[in-house]
Amino acid sequence: MKTINVPTLGARYWTSLCLASVFGANMGDFAAHNLHLGHASGLPPLAALLGIILLKEWRSRSQVGTELYYWLAIVTMRTAATNLGDLATHDFHLDYLWVIAGLALLLALNVSRDPLATGTRDAGAHDLPATNARYWGSMLIAGTLGTAAGDFAADGLGLAVASLFFSALVLALVAFGNRIPLHATIFYWVTIAFVRTAGTNVGDLLAGHEGLHLGLLVSTPLTGALLYLVLQFWKPQPAMRPSLA
Repeated sequence: MKTINVPTLGARYWTSLCLASVFGANMGDFAAHNLHLGHASGLPPLAALLGIILLKEWRSRSQVGTELYYWLAIVTMRTAATNLGDLATHDFHLDYLWVIAGLALLLALNVSRDPLATGTRDAGAHDLPATNARYWGSMLIAGTLGTAAGDFAADGLGLAVASLFFSALVLALVAFGNRIPLHATIFYWVTIAFVRTAGTNVGDLLAGHEGLHLGLLVSTPLTGALLYLVLQFWKPQPAMRPSLA
């Protein structure tokens, strides 16, 4: 993605990403269960949608930045990752620990050569890793890893405890990550994986019988609306200020 369309790191980014993770987890379950697409049949349409988003962003000639492309891609990727994780562990009945270990290794290998900054910008305290094909591949892997890890943790700890634990861990990682030089590379992806794990647990806590029991018909639009409100009314840093639309 072009630098002008990519958000910067900070409290707004991490808050939005956490909400996008919960929303995407609910969206994945909604597509699989409420729309009766299953965990596999919904993947091709999601892949096509992601391709359209990235192609439209690439072809855009606007000189005014918009984060809309980035966040649409994030939610689409997270929705697909939810279904991929459930496909591996629920449909194929693969062992959780083997899935988690394999995905963690794959993520580590994929990000080991990540550039430090987006586009041609010099690496800085508020830059994302370059949002290239490897970046989006890593997002898919991290989302799938988070789905499997979240479900595994919920089975052992319960949804409420797992949600609180991983949410607190994400807060600690974000706070600590601002103090170390690795936050734009290794630490960024470690945090992303735990954001996805927490999002899986919180999404299930909101919708599921063991939690608030809102159901996917309520929790999915609710979390989507919260994401929209944060992006719309929490303005980006003055140095960038891309619009959402």
